[in-house]
Amino acid sequence: MTSEVSQRARAFVAERLPEARGLGQALAELIDEPDEFVAVARAGFERLSDEEYAAEQERVAPGSGLVFGVRWPLIQAVSGQLRGPLEEGTSSSALWLAQRLATEPERELRLFGLEPLKRALPDDPERSWQLLRRLARGAGDWVTVDTLAELYSLGILYEPVRWAEIEQLAYSDNRWERRLVGSSIARMPFHLPRHSRSELRRLDALTLIKSLLGDNDEQVQKALGWALREWAQVDPAGVADLLRAEAATARTTSDGHRAWVLRDALPALPSLAPELRERLAGIRRHADNPSTSAAAQTAAAFIGAGGLHGTSDRAVSMQGDRQRAAERAR
Repeated sequence: MTSEVSQRARAFVAERLPEARGLGQALAELIDEPDEFVAVARAGFERLSDEEYAAEQERVAPGSGLVFGVRWPLIQAVSGQLRGPLEEGTSSSALWLAQRLATEPERELRLFGLEPLKRALPDDPERSWQLLRRLARGAGDWVTVDTLAELYSLGILYEPVRWAEIEQLAYSDNRWERRLVGSSIARMPFHLPRHSRSELRRLDALTLIKSLLGDNDEQVQKALGWALREWAQVDPAGVADLLRAEAATARTTSDGHRAWVLRDALPALPSLAPELRERLAGIRRHADNPSTSAAAQTAAAFIGAGGLHGTSDRAVSMQGDRQRAAERAR
């Protein structure tokens, strides 16, 4: 049964879809004029905003900051009018526009910049990744992180060496950067047809997920559970082996943080669920318990040695070792 709130939302969107498409068409003429593009987009988003939806954002995604309150289907209707013109234009123009939008205070405008950034990413990867890193460092809510994850995952598929971009984030003291690791892994299978998803096993995502299991941040835990569920499409046997092994660790150490993620992943492997639920019975997470993840222990060691500056080098080194091992295995 459709709730009254849902009915109002659908009616609101349906009424404003023509205006959203018109806004997109107007913006398509301004791709090479970033300042004017932003001014027109701002005025259009203000007209498309839903006060009720805007008021809910801080509850649904704490830390969102300034928002217009434009519902997602309307944003998609606007951006849909830009894809063709962006493809016809240059990657330099697209990147210039993305950089301009990234400076705006409202979340919708910043994230709207991901549409031109997606156009620039294949042709100008280095400058595109610089902007992606900056946006990730500035993220303060799960909506922003999970939206960024689409481009992080896509960029890694374009250039597998970029796997180091999320490897190093596992050691970050920023909860949102650590969440981006799980969210990016979770997004990767959706970029490939189902019959090709097993090809992603070369990325060794399970090792990276394992390094974060035991993280004491709820947002990171949710992303890791999501990542495991989606990676079951890529490597179901590998996910099952990891769940069994980590359930044994959680039982031995009474690790509630680890146990929560494992339970969250079980819907992807229903045949394994009864066994692991029994093994994890009674193990509960407590927010004040410290992180037990291998990544947190490594980061703490670097802090003790004088800072976290070495973690990026460690991640790149790990990636190089894995790439060489993969080459030898071929």
